[in-house]
Amino acid sequence: MKRIVLLISILTMTSSIAQTGVIKGLVIDKQSESPLVGATVELLNSEQVNGVITDIDGYFTLEKVPFGRQSIRVSYIGFESITIPNIVVTSGKEAVINVALIESFDQLDEVIITSETNKAQAINKLTSVSARQFGLEEVTRFSGGRSDVGRLAANFAGVSAPDDSRNDIVIRGNSPVGLLWRLEGVPIPSPNHYSTLGTTGGPVSALNPNLLKNSDFITSAFPAEYGNAIGGVFDLGFRKGNLDEYEFSGQVGIFTGVEAMAEGPLGKNKGSFLVAGRYSLVSILGVGAGGTSATPNYYDISFNIDSGKGKLGSLSLFGILGNSDIEFLGDDIDEDDLFAAEDENTFVDSGFGVVGLKHQINLGKNSFLRTIAAGSFSINDFIADRFIDKDTPEERIIRYTEADNTETRYTFSTLINTKLSRKATLRTGILLENFQIEALERDRLEQPDNDGDGDPDLFTFTDIDENLSIVQPYVQGQLRLTEKLTLNAGLHGQYSTLNEQFVLEPRAGLSYKAGQNHRISFGYGLHHQPVSLPLLFLNEEINGELVQSNVDLDFVRSNHFVLGYDARLGNNWRSKVEVYYQSIDNAAVEPFPSSYSSLTEGADFGFQNDRVSLVNEGTGYNQGIELTLEKFFSDGYYGLLTTSFFESKYEGSDGIERNTPFNNGYVLNLLAGKEFKMGVSGKNVLFFDTKLTLSGGRYFTPVNLEASQQAGFEVLREDLAFSEQNDDYFRLDVKLGYKINSRSKKRSHQFYVDLQNVTNNENIFVRRYNRLTNRVDQVDQIGFFPDFGYRFQF
Repeated sequence: MKRIVLLISILTMTSSIAQTGVIKGLVIDKQSESPLVGATVELLNSEQVNGVITDIDGYFTLEKVPFGRQSIRVSYIGFESITIPNIVVTSGKEAVINVALIESFDQLDEVIITSETNKAQAINKLTSVSARQFGLEEVTRFSGGRSDVGRLAANFAGVSAPDDSRNDIVIRGNSPVGLLWRLEGVPIPSPNHYSTLGTTGGPVSALNPNLLKNSDFITSAFPAEYGNAIGGVFDLGFRKGNLDEYEFSGQVGIFTGVEAMAEGPLGKNKGSFLVAGRYSLVSILGVGAGGTSATPNYYDISFNIDSGKGKLGSLSLFGILGNSDIEFLGDDIDEDDLFAAEDENTFVDSGFGVVGLKHQINLGKNSFLRTIAAGSFSINDFIADRFIDKDTPEERIIRYTEADNTETRYTFSTLINTKLSRKATLRTGILLENFQIEALERDRLEQPDNDGDGDPDLFTFTDIDENLSIVQPYVQGQLRLTEKLTLNAGLHGQYSTLNEQFVLEPRAGLSYKAGQNHRISFGYGLHHQPVSLPLLFLNEEINGELVQSNVDLDFVRSNHFVLGYDARLGNNWRSKVEVYYQSIDNAAVEPFPSSYSSLTEGADFGFQNDRVSLVNEGTGYNQGIELTLEKFFSDGYYGLLTTSFFESKYEGSDGIERNTPFNNGYVLNLLAGKEFKMGVSGKNVLFFDTKLTLSGGRYFTPVNLEASQQAGFEVLREDLAFSEQNDDYFRLDVKLGYKINSRSKKRSHQFYVDLQNVTNNENIFVRRYNRLTNRVDQVDQIGFFPDFGYRFQF
């Protein structure tokens, strides 16, 4: 400890000479997205006047900015000016800020309205309710988050994620499969390592947060440009590389791995490049992590290459490529492993990738055309070899389960955005997606021994090579009815070539400013989504032939209703309350009285493979109230309190109302952090963050122990589906770190230690039948786990 204190003291003393950094960025018209030439950018709370104006392309560079958290004000004649706080300025990297100003409601000769950025508001200007923006600073700041955008979302009101093993996002009681992931304007498969077909989460994120710009997270009644989802939307974007300087960084962390990143200018038209690669640290060390003793191996590469703005518009190439594998060997597995069993050797390989080309060109002063063509893939290969009569002279191994699934997706998106006037904006477009699915799944579980070899038969549940397309046209607009009242409305269409179904979905949202610090909002949306692909293409044996009896299922349908109230409690505080109701029908259920519903799927690595001849007769609903109280970062500290009280119910074909597995009942998150300036000039920072999470336990279906012992595999009491609830989930995380800015060179360092579940609370993961001991065992989630990280920027 004395050595650590001495090292910090030396680093602090050698950094005492005052240095400055740079804030740069782009200022645009929020409605037309055209650059604003001559906008004024001022540094606030500075002893000396420091300001610049934007150039002919809307760019600005503000130099000689002191290190630390700074604020700027951006103004332009006839537009509402805006104040942007908490811009982190360091010696190792220039701070890049993109600013969107909205034209004043009435024609003005000078700026008279000044507002402050509010992350409770989405970047998408056509969103009225249930939305929030987030950025890199939040993803990397919060304790316990593993630099994972999925785990970041778990801090927001309405989101439940009491599972340490995966980053599935449960929004307002919906299954995680109801989530839409978008990158640079196009849908993508689950961007996670070890993901499987049809799921949206995984143990480790393949999204590198260091490439993300401020993005949107929407939990309900989303605008008309979003479709094929009933739960929520993660709308992500990659930032551009530095337009003027070459910058590099390297970092290391338990979950993020070993990373290198480079960025800089490209060409003569303000182009840039940004590329980063990561490799699993635990793989290098040869140790297990995340709830298993097996060693996970994974890597990913992300990039965004922008040509700049030319006569034919701007062109950018973006993408992510990732791969992961792990081997669970039964002889090396503990009985409390979250993912494997002692009597199996399991081999998992997965891959994920998306590559897209985006083009944007202005069509006059107030319109632009944006077109994106992309290809993506998701691959999962799973093999389980089971020991029979393990640890006896008769021991043998048989192939018990195998799955080889590949989803290839080709996407084309185009839209036209037009600023009709300072009061009206119109956006119309179309999204075309073509899915090519190759899926093979064989399993012996619960199968008879028809061939008489003494083992259950290896039955083929899925063996397909299918092609389907989904077409989504939409039109939406914003009308500022008065200075205080804004209407966002649109119509989304969706057509599937698989079942030849076409639906129209009206969306609408109203936002009313009741004074300077109060806002009331209402939103409605009709949303549809197909039943998950692993269910659609299941085989059923009819008269000796394998038939796909689920392929004609209709879309699941969902109606969203939301009412919200947002209040600013002073300069740096805000509160928000939302109440919602979501009605769901057309869910897939069995054709005979049963507790099963497709609404209960999606919380694990796979789907039930024996649910065939399903019909669209299931229903469900989600309802609740959410409260957010937030202290934005100021005076060296921040705080965030989010609470959600909700109910999530469904009915299968037996007509009995039951809890969904996602009906935790309540979630509470309390986050707080403090920064201390260190050194004579205060350039260095000692920071502290903490997070407390308390949630109701998930509902589960109890095991029928006697039937399981007779069958030799787990048999559940489906007549009591989701009737029992795990104990409450509790977790406390604490993060400590230190940031160092060089006194003479463009470089910075950051160290942190993230102590996760510091109380070592035994949160329940699952209660499952153990076929080796013939009993029901409780397996707990990850206990106390220390994460660490180091970043070097230059």
